[in-house]
Amino acid sequence: MSDHDAPSASAFAKLLAVLTELRERCPWDREQKLADTPRHLLEEAYEVADAIARDNSSEVAEELGDLIVQSLFVGVILAEQKQFDLPAMLEAAANKLIRRHPHVYGDTRADTVDQVIENWDRIKQGEREEKSRKDKADDAKSLAHVGRALPALMRAEKLGEKARRAGMDWANLREVLAKAREEIAEIEHAIDRADNEAAAEEIGDLMLAIANAPRFVGKNAEQTLRAACDKFVARFDALARTAAERGLDLKQMTPEAIESLWQEMKKSSRDVS
Repeated sequence: MSDHDAPSASAFAKLLAVLTELRERCPWDREQKLADTPRHLLEEAYEVADAIARDNSSEVAEELGDLIVQSLFVGVILAEQKQFDLPAMLEAAANKLIRRHPHVYGDTRADTVDQVIENWDRIKQGEREEKSRKDKADDAKSLAHVGRALPALMRAEKLGEKARRAGMDWANLREVLAKAREEIAEIEHAIDRADNEAAAEEIGDLMLAIANAPRFVGKNAEQTLRAACDKFVARFDALARTAAERGLDLKQMTPEAIESLWQEMKKSSRDVS
């Protein structure tokens, strides 16, 4: 270990010792079961993502610390089961990174991001085949394992990226939009038939297509939707504030009046920007 690594190792050991002690002595920590941990992990991960999206470095550091705490806490619980121990988990994680980066730790050549991803997918596929012992040809073509645990929006985008690397994708954004219009027409047909189940299915197809649209302009679905949500919040708050200043009650206003005020807020926000 280098002198540079020593402070990190010391801080890690301190955090692990605190978590272990809390598990033993704090009533709340003591009651937590493995099944209770995913919610906290997801909450902290999303808070990290939100801080990054807002470009707030101090909050990123704080929320990342909370995420590390939750991750290590899961490790502490697993270690209690005597089937795993934290050093072994960390060693396995390091070995996995080394194994999946042969262009850094081996003789494989990878000069571009696409080559790195291709190597990663190939190595990961080999690991999966070794675990499952399924037929290589069938499993190699399957998307069944891709992003299974991810939120649906992120999984939809990841499926699109995986399909692209396998040779299937839209050629450009206009083709994505054409697919979206096709799905909208099918939704309308389902509505005309009063078939809510079919409408819901077609809405899902529409959402799957739209989730892949941002990558054609160099963005990702999560960041794009987060930005749209933030913009909606800002405009809605401005609309509600303006309505109150004018003595208007949104609940009593007609849809046309609300739309007119909404367009006013949109124009105002564009003028400011």
